[in-house]
Amino acid sequence: MTDTAERDEERQAEQSARERMRERRRVAFAKAERVLSRPGLRRTIRERLAALQEAAPEVYDLDRPADMYGDGIVADLEERVAALLGTEAAAFFPTGTMAQQVALRCWAGRTGDRAVALHALAHPEVHERHAFSEVSGLRPVRVTSEPRLPTAAEIRDFEEPFGTLMLELPLRDAGFVLPTWEELTEVVEAARERDAVVHFDGARLWECTVHFGRRLEEIAGLADSVYVSFYKSLDGFGGAALAGPRTLVEEAKTWRHRYGGMVFQQFPTALSALAGLERELPRLPDYVRHARVVAAALREGFAAAGVPWARVHPGEPHTHDFQVWLPYDPEVVTEAAVRQAEETGTFLFASPWDRGGPGLSFSEVAVRAPGLEWTADDVRAAVADFVRRLPAG
Repeated sequence: MTDTAERDEERQAEQSARERMRERRRVAFAKAERVLSRPGLRRTIRERLAALQEAAPEVYDLDRPADMYGDGIVADLEERVAALLGTEAAAFFPTGTMAQQVALRCWAGRTGDRAVALHALAHPEVHERHAFSEVSGLRPVRVTSEPRLPTAAEIRDFEEPFGTLMLELPLRDAGFVLPTWEELTEVVEAARERDAVVHFDGARLWECTVHFGRRLEEIAGLADSVYVSFYKSLDGFGGAALAGPRTLVEEAKTWRHRYGGMVFQQFPTALSALAGLERELPRLPDYVRHARVVAAALREGFAAAGVPWARVHPGEPHTHDFQVWLPYDPEVVTEAAVRQAEETGTFLFASPWDRGGPGLSFSEVAVRAPGLEWTADDVRAAVADFVRRLPAG
């Protein structure tokens, strides 16, 4: 067998092993009796439709006509979002990727500068296949790659000119981190000193109120425009909104059509978004506060179990999502997590584990409604049971 054939066989074997593990994780999660979070995306179609059918009569008049090209329930949702964020208007988009490209394209036309200053870990830089430059002709410039939001000094001293500063709140790939309120206001002021506009990637903005100690409209009011997601925090079927000045939103709706975002009917997605605003949005502060209880108990549990290097990041979560880091390869901790779920019905670490370096892995932990039932003692006991499934030493 040639070297190439051997490598192909090894790759196929690795791919097959990954697929088998994904299926084990899926089945284990579906059967698990105890989890910290059970988002809608992990449920069956039947379960999702049943949940929406239960919530729908509470949030909208189902005897009204269905939407067509953005009227009806979609327009009502846009008004609701604008009111929550304190902006003049809002536009519904099928995806956040489209919403942000359109927003930043519109700002580039107004400022005359296609450069967008952002973090190296910002969603468009990591997860959107260079859509800014390939599709919209924008030019991303990276202000920093540090695992935190940019500082006011970095914005003031940045050598390249830019027309728009984009801030992801929270910065997911750095551990769902946020600046302090004072730091955020200083960064915005620094951008304005450079005559730049400020856009918030607020996919998870809904869950930031506890950390900042501010209302949604006060947070959104710092920026010139804001994008929010309806499925990441609110558990909707999908969709996003762009909020800001009425003139910007009207221009964005024109570009939404040009980008193919004028979907004929979107009432299922809009209805699930309204249900999320009604049911999940009021619960988010409780999730954030309990995430801090869970994070502390995880840290204490790993210390008591004698794991030589374990980290919860941030130490006190800024939102209801955070990271856990362990000194093992991803395959090792994934096997331990899945076996714990299969054998006990408790899936403590249900999200995938990613490689963070040689012999180092991290996973994301989210605390939602099911997690509120866990006491600190429950978390510590689950950690001890999980560690027993890891290799000794």
